Amino acid sequence: MAQTTLHTLSSMQQRGEKITCLTSYDATFTHWLNAAGVDMILVGDSLGMVLQGLDSTLPVDIEDMVYHTHCVKAGNQNCLIMADMPFMTYRTIEQAMTNATALMQAGAQIIKLEGGIWLQDTVAKLYEQGIPVCAHLGLTPQAINKLGGYRVQGRTPEQAQNMLDEALALEAAGASMILLECVPTSVGKAITEATSVPVIGIGAGPYTDAQVLVLHDMLGLSPGKQTRFVKNFMAQENTIQDALAAYVREVKNQTFPASEHCFE
Repeated sequence: MAQTTLHTLSSMQQRGEKITCLTSYDATFTHWLNAAGVDMILVGDSLGMVLQGLDSTLPVDIEDMVYHTHCVKAGNQNCLIMADMPFMTYRTIEQAMTNATALMQAGAQIIKLEGGIWLQDTVAKLYEQGIPVCAHLGLTPQAINKLGGYRVQGRTPEQAQNMLDEALALEAAGASMILLECVPTSVGKAITEATSVPVIGIGAGPYTDAQVLVLHDMLGLSPGKQTRFVKNFMAQENTIQDALAAYVREVKNQTFPASEHCFE
């Protein structure tokens, strides 16, 4: 298989082929994600919760992200690698440039930022300097204290319109992708139809161009009750490799996410 690039994903979007994404934080799991045919890997700041045992993503720092991006790069053959910019590492354009550079040099091909309109200038500057950006809207875990918990976003017409306006503004600023987390299916559909860049969904319904889940969640490894949008693929398979293949298959044939994984 050839190396997946942003152009590859854009071509998939244009011909209506669903894009698959999972998180990974090390070389070994990255090897198996490649073998399963996953299109894109997210080195997520979710590592703070699934690897470090923290109760949020907030304590994760840029050194953590650079280290794990290096690990993923070492095990990667074909997947596009996206890396999270952790909490408060892009407060200013200069800070964003420095930290995004470190992630790109570690092996990322696109970086992800959480936030709305206030990120326009940062996105534009990164794009100008050759650093692709994925803009993360909806439930943004780095703002969990402001949001008052892990709640579905965009439920009212006003909130939905504001999110759509932000997605369009960030695309205009140069964002190469949009990620929507924990929003009603109707909002995911509207933003996907209104924007021209690939839209990734996690709890955003079946109409987005791509789907992403946290690896440990879809393998049934995360303790506690799973959120609505998670499916445990290990429950139906015998091996991790089979579970990864099932995820890719079900996203591609559009049987995942099903209605029970969506918000209305």
